[in-house]
Amino acid sequence: MALDADEEILQDFLVEAGEILEKLSEQLVDLEQHPEDSDLLNAIFRGFHTVKGGAGFLQLDALVNCCHSAENVFDILRNHKRQVTSELMDVVLEALDHVNAMFEEVRNREEPTPAPEALIDALNQLARPESDEAPVEETQETSGPGAVGPGESDQGDITDEEFEKLLDALADAPSDGETSEPSEESALPPDSSGNDEITDDEFEALLDQLHGKGQFSGAAVADDEPSARASDAGSVESASGDLISDDEFENLLDELHGKGAGPSAAIAGAAPKPEPATKPEPGKAERRGEIKAAAKPSSAPARDAAPVAETTVRVDTKRLDDIMNMVGELVLVRNRLQRLGSESEDEHMHKAVANLDVVTTDLQAAVMQTRMQPIKKVFGRFPRVVRDLARSLSKEINLVMHGEDTDLDKNLVEALADPLVHLVRNSVDHGVEAPDVRERSGKPRAGTVTLSAEQEGDHILLSIVDDGAGMDPNVLRRKAVEKGLYDQDAADRLTDNECFNLIFAAGFSTKEQISDVSGRGVGMDVVKTKIGQLNGQINIMSEQGKGTSIIIKVPLTLAIMPTLMIMLGDQSFALPLVNVVEIFHLDLTKTNVVDGKECIVVRDKVFPLFHIKRWLVRGAAGQAEPDNAHVVIVAMGTRQVGFVVDQLIGQEEVVIKPLGRALQGTPGMAGATITGDGRIALIIDVPSLLQHYG
Repeated sequence: MALDADEEILQDFLVEAGEILEKLSEQLVDLEQHPEDSDLLNAIFRGFHTVKGGAGFLQLDALVNCCHSAENVFDILRNHKRQVTSELMDVVLEALDHVNAMFEEVRNREEPTPAPEALIDALNQLARPESDEAPVEETQETSGPGAVGPGESDQGDITDEEFEKLLDALADAPSDGETSEPSEESALPPDSSGNDEITDDEFEALLDQLHGKGQFSGAAVADDEPSARASDAGSVESASGDLISDDEFENLLDELHGKGAGPSAAIAGAAPKPEPATKPEPGKAERRGEIKAAAKPSSAPARDAAPVAETTVRVDTKRLDDIMNMVGELVLVRNRLQRLGSESEDEHMHKAVANLDVVTTDLQAAVMQTRMQPIKKVFGRFPRVVRDLARSLSKEINLVMHGEDTDLDKNLVEALADPLVHLVRNSVDHGVEAPDVRERSGKPRAGTVTLSAEQEGDHILLSIVDDGAGMDPNVLRRKAVEKGLYDQDAADRLTDNECFNLIFAAGFSTKEQISDVSGRGVGMDVVKTKIGQLNGQINIMSEQGKGTSIIIKVPLTLAIMPTLMIMLGDQSFALPLVNVVEIFHLDLTKTNVVDGKECIVVRDKVFPLFHIKRWLVRGAAGQAEPDNAHVVIVAMGTRQVGFVVDQLIGQEEVVIKPLGRALQGTPGMAGATITGDGRIALIIDVPSLLQHYG
């Protein structure tokens, strides 16, 4: 790698190549399902070609070589000289893995590690037509004036036939002893300055820039060639499969002669010097006369088109985080002014505060939008995950995705990646049955896993649904007793939904055999913990023989949180609104006791009741309880409980501030914030609070 490469150029490469590589993974899996899609084949070819070009500019030879070999495979595929097979896709996907690994090394400013020789050899073998399975040395002539020796084509030499094709693409070359005149169609307009002629050295330099030093070994494709190798009109194709478009060729001419000096339809000297045409040695093409571009004039872009103004800027994410933090502080100031304004009778004060509220809300939404990314950045990896896992398990699985353009906070996109991958793998491994089993059950051999995302208010709903075997609650009850999580009597009283949620217990697994995919009971508990850290909820619904649905609900952003402000004694606390289900006033004398726990019955549903003031306020445990109180029903997954609170303040957006070092890790506390009246309020972490105290 050129360590002194311009940082801006390197960043451009990392951004462009990163986007291309993300798409390639999804496109390759899609190609396996639609092997005859020529647009998809061309898109994949261009993807590898573009990454190769950028890597070549930065002298990343290992990356260039791997992309070049993969590119050659797709050149053969798009010309219908080989069929797409699962075995071929295994090799190409392995190559993509190595390209991604090298790309990450470049991102970390490290020299990329070359792909294994065996992989490159496998790609090179696949880059040959299926009908040409014999070794190259056996199919080439071994004698005669035009013979090409083994391996000679790899050194850039061309055969007589290729040389003749190259001459066809050049201007009419003179025969021995004769001179040539420039044709009318290939000459520049009469008012040309005449400095557009390319010398032999310049032409060789052009080829070196295109194909690497001494690597040019191709021939121009004539317009009247029947097959035209399925290339774009006017492109020059080398034996290695590299294509140069008209625009690329024009750009090279611009570098040589200055912007606009190269003609758009033909490159010619106004008056080329007559020279006798002599056939060069094999492998060396001499530049004589003019080169005719095969592109149609109507397809050439306008040379005098005004440049498009740059519409995007690259901003470091840390700067966006800093801006978001400042907007958070502004929200706190707004809340404070709103509280003060409500106590004032000054009409002008009310108007000013109202205007500030509108501007702050709009600014908050705009800044949040700059941090938003489509969930597709996570979804894009799942076609490959499902495809590889299905092949390793000998299952047939279709992946369906909806709502890929749903936006959410960049930090959430990154945080959700691992939990979602684990849930999708779990659906493929545990959920969908083997093809033979599905067939015996009257189902299609191929199972379906559906991944979807949608926005609901200020939250995102993510769902992973499979049409597999579903879960048997009785099996889960038995496993819970075997693991010592419940005694038999308690396990029998568990509802089906509570049984389904047992899979989130640490060390819990229904798999009889441990494999490299699952069976150790590690993972689902981590998923639930991670979703909880994101102030989200996870819920499971399953029907035996029909399939399983896993629903995740997370906030749009973690920076600013809507909360319900409550009072416990004379201290303020904030309950995340995502956990709040309903609020009502309760006569505490009408509670019930079940299994030693205080409960209330609301609409024929039983809710455990907790006096959280006893846990969170010093000295409250010995105080007499009032006869009436407010009860807030909160939810964690499928579980719902009631919190008794002294006073309800109302809804308020808060900015989460981390607790000081001495208070970090306090059970039941997610952080702190400053309320509208200027006091400090602790933000309650509902799952942690119940786990520690309840």
